[in-house]
Amino acid sequence: MPDLDFIVSPVQTKVEINDQENEEFIPGTLNIYAGTLDHESGDRKDPSISTGPKVKTKGDIILFPQPSNSCNDPLNWTTLRKFKNFIIIIFITAFTAATSNDAGAVQDLLNELYGISYDSMNNSAGVLFLGIGFGTLFLTPLASLYGRKVTYFICIFLGLIGSVWFALVKNTSSAIWSQLFVGISESCAEAQVQLSLSEMYFAHNLGSVLTFYILATSIGTYLGPLLASVITANLGFRWVGWVAVFISAGTLIVIWFIMDETLFDRNRFMKHDVYHGVSPAVSTESHKEKSDCSDSKNAITPDVVRSHEIFDSEEVDSTFEEGFNDPPASYWKRTAMITLASNLKGTGIKQYFVQLKLLLKVFLYPPVIYSGLCWGIQNALLTFYLTVEDDQYYDPPYSYGNIAVGIMNVPCLIGAVIGCFFAGTFSDHFTIFMAKRNNGIQEAEYRLWFLFPPAIIAPVGLILFAVGTDNVWSWPPTYVGLGFIGFGYGCSGDVSMSYLMDAYPSLVIEMMTGVAVINNVMGCIFTFCCSPWLDALGNTKTFIILAVIEFVIMASAGFFIWYGKRIRIWTKSWYLEFCEIRDGI
Repeated sequence: MPDLDFIVSPVQTKVEINDQENEEFIPGTLNIYAGTLDHESGDRKDPSISTGPKVKTKGDIILFPQPSNSCNDPLNWTTLRKFKNFIIIIFITAFTAATSNDAGAVQDLLNELYGISYDSMNNSAGVLFLGIGFGTLFLTPLASLYGRKVTYFICIFLGLIGSVWFALVKNTSSAIWSQLFVGISESCAEAQVQLSLSEMYFAHNLGSVLTFYILATSIGTYLGPLLASVITANLGFRWVGWVAVFISAGTLIVIWFIMDETLFDRNRFMKHDVYHGVSPAVSTESHKEKSDCSDSKNAITPDVVRSHEIFDSEEVDSTFEEGFNDPPASYWKRTAMITLASNLKGTGIKQYFVQLKLLLKVFLYPPVIYSGLCWGIQNALLTFYLTVEDDQYYDPPYSYGNIAVGIMNVPCLIGAVIGCFFAGTFSDHFTIFMAKRNNGIQEAEYRLWFLFPPAIIAPVGLILFAVGTDNVWSWPPTYVGLGFIGFGYGCSGDVSMSYLMDAYPSLVIEMMTGVAVINNVMGCIFTFCCSPWLDALGNTKTFIILAVIEFVIMASAGFFIWYGKRIRIWTKSWYLEFCEIRDGI
């Protein structure tokens, strides 16, 4: 049963600016507040006296994107169906993050048994980062042309191959090649996941939704090494790979038979944009009626809606009739491995390369570069503090075992959880609050205010961890430092991605691809710099430099808060041209 618990009502605010065809449109500037409250008195106005355009709202929030009336629209899926796909996507995120971070737990054994040098394993980590970043780049056009689901399947299948290779590793080349495949497997979680989530949930929920995405990434990143250590201690290091193989196989089955495709051509049912005020006359009666999308006899129809006074019986727009009469997709269509885009021409091979070339233009957008730096510095820092843990905490005076070193990631995870909810759920409420104070207008930069607390807390954590390690402090201050670092990890990921998704909402996967490439290239570079840097300067000096770099990057949010809207206005023509070329190819 589709979850149509929104209402269709007139609004007193300037909702036309949400329409890309409107000359006042600015990407990232949205009217999300319906304005049915008298802000001076606090009393609710009577919407029936409004002459404003009719839009779909939930409470006082204007829904963006505007959902169609088709029960096949992911925005209209039932809560249960959304939850099912949400869980699958989040699991894929956590699992691929875990497999990408578990090799470090067995590097001592690989060195001892097969003479694989630590430098070689460091190189394999750099190759892994390149696999993630450029895997995302090459898979993005596939997701646009052939559906999201096939990219998940390809990635997990390649991850399965990489895990088999890792389970059988006996030499340096096998170690490096296995990590390349494992890295490519995580590429689906770098852009496709965010796209799938944005297709199921509205813009005002993005912060909360991305909270769980970053949380899943954090769980995989921080608990992956711990779980690998436990498996190694109890079953042997080869079972780290074999366990991943079994989980990958099960995940492939789930993707094939259970996961739904989120690619949906909403424009097919909204040819006359509701923002222009040409939608049919509607009442403000809330539409809570549930229709069973699994049974065509109960599909949404104009008659059903008229019976609930949603539409005037004398005026129903033909495009909405089409949406109401859209038959529920069959099980086989919902779960098809390949769903062709409506603009696909022939096999789509030429379009693939055109889109790949077009994709390179995202690196011209300053918000993409900034978001990539915010998220990328977290990968860079991860390399440094995990290297310190692996290189120094096994030896005296700490003499930690594999599991004890793995447990050091728990404070990071706790900090990341707090950071995720702070920068995710709270930022959603904050942006709505700010929009109410700004005549219902939300600016993408509202979320960037949540980078200032981690700009202070995370650098302090870096210094605390380094100084504590060098001076052999007892575990509490060192672990608190790791918790502060994790807080920065959770905040920066959530804010940087939600900001970019708000700023350029029609280019989610393209912008996330840009972030993924920058993020993972940074991770690769810092991976190769890490050991020489630590050897040359020591922990404290190195981490002070890293703390300064992180502070500068996060504090640069102030520049985008001040100039971000001007940048979005400046890039508006690029944005519209990009959308037109991509959708018209």
